[in-house]
Amino acid sequence: MEKNIESTRQLKVAKEIQKEMAEIIRSKGMAAFGGALVSVSGVKISPDLSVAKVYVSVFPSGKADAVMEALQENTRSLRGELGGKVGKQLRIVPELVFYLDSSLDYVEHIEELLKK
Repeated sequence: MEKNIESTRQLKVAKEIQKEMAEIIRSKGMAAFGGALVSVSGVKISPDLSVAKVYVSVFPSGKADAVMEALQENTRSLRGELGGKVGKQLRIVPELVFYLDSSLDYVEHIEELLKK
């Protein structure tokens, strides 16, 4: 029973972090990521709410490596900005770990296969 309550909290916190991270990344503009369009496709948070896995999709996918590098280099400042937005709701601002969401590449690949 208790596990269910915890996961509801995790889902709420993950949703909030996803919304705020999307806003922070959007506010940086495409120029900050070499002209790539970066969107936060999902967030998974650890049961103790201390680590957030942030999944980002990058378009065009050719710029993914550069974008991931930029995100990793700026993790501290991004976490600081996130803290400014969710600091009131969360005791601890979670560590951010960025992952590339390749589901867009998968969709593209399937579309190409279907065209054949």
